Amino acid sequence: MKILLVEDSATLRHAMSQYISEAGHTPLIARSGEEALQLLEDTPVDLIIMDVEMPGLNGFETTRLIREWLGGHWVPIIFVTGKNEDESYREGIEAGGDDYLIKPVSPVIIKAKIRAMARIAEMRDQLNQLNAELEALSQLDSLTQILNRRTFNDQANQHWRLAVRHQTPTSVLMIDVDHFKPYNDHYGHPAGDRCLKQITQAIKGCLQRPSDLLGRYGGEEFIALLPETDLAGARHIGQCINRAVRELSLEHRHSPVGDCVTVSIGGATCHHSMGHTLEEVIKCADRALYRVKHKGRDSALIEEVATHKTVLIVAQGGDQTREISEPLQQHCNILTTDTAEECLEIASDVLPDVIISDGESAFAEDHSLFRLLARSSKSASTPILVVSDDPERPNLLSDLEGQSPVGWLKRPFSAAELRTKVQMLLD
Repeated sequence: MKILLVEDSATLRHAMSQYISEAGHTPLIARSGEEALQLLEDTPVDLIIMDVEMPGLNGFETTRLIREWLGGHWVPIIFVTGKNEDESYREGIEAGGDDYLIKPVSPVIIKAKIRAMARIAEMRDQLNQLNAELEALSQLDSLTQILNRRTFNDQANQHWRLAVRHQTPTSVLMIDVDHFKPYNDHYGHPAGDRCLKQITQAIKGCLQRPSDLLGRYGGEEFIALLPETDLAGARHIGQCINRAVRELSLEHRHSPVGDCVTVSIGGATCHHSMGHTLEEVIKCADRALYRVKHKGRDSALIEEVATHKTVLIVAQGGDQTREISEPLQQHCNILTTDTAEECLEIASDVLPDVIISDGESAFAEDHSLFRLLARSSKSASTPILVVSDDPERPNLLSDLEGQSPVGWLKRPFSAAELRTKVQMLLD
């Protein structure tokens, strides 16, 4: 073990360092509480032997700071003191100490204390390892050792948030073993389990990147999330999986598809995540899987998620229109107008997903834009984002509570800020 000795007395430092070395451990020396804190910033230790009576930070104060800094990571601390009063014991335990040594220190006792703390630290490490293993097991499907459904959903949502932030393509594949129930009924459940394990390995062989996620979604259904993968890439992987499963040559005499086990794959690719949710992409992949299964199975159908969301921009001038439209034009269908009346007409005919208005248009003539949109059932619930450089204007939005969802974006703004605001309203 690495044992940090915090002691201001040179004589005691020398003697106790020898005791630690004789016990088979490595002493690290700090001459004050301040020096101990600096050392701990860069050096992990397994045990601390702390003198209580020191100039500057005393042992109790230093221990409190160490416990605060280490947080949940526990390192045993033994106090060394010349005081033998009950109050000193109480204060030491409250400060975060685990044991006491009374000066003058006996070599036999200090070595025994170190052995005892070493056993406790070893049990702590074993417990931490077991907890880590249990945590890992709780995230995996017990049969296939890939992510279970709950963990897949958690990790997939983290990837999706990154895709929304960076506007990168994301693909989802739903993979179903063709006619698996007849396979189980004919060959037995142990054979069915072996079949699922082999299919898992075949799928994993087609997912080469560490960022690709694979989970077991149901009995014989798997799901894969492929970050930064466009339509062509998803189709390539789908074909790879179909081929890899066929090449397993797992006999399936009761399959109307063929003589061996096959899989059907439905997929969806979302090139621009703005305005979409991961659940929507998974549903699109599930619908594609349904069509594959009704067209004969043993193939992959990957489709692009429906087109971009439609944004209607209401602005008084070309500069304002360009300021809003340029950050969105690659991600949304853009319509523009410069009047409230035409905005209402377009909103009623086209049904945009969100309306973005500059402050001048939004608040002209006593909020006429909002009042016009609220009168029509087709536009009354359309989300509205107001863009303005007037710091007083947000107070006027309180008058509109109970009408359409309304967002506010103050100039100047970045492209990312605009896209984030639009995404929030679309969600």
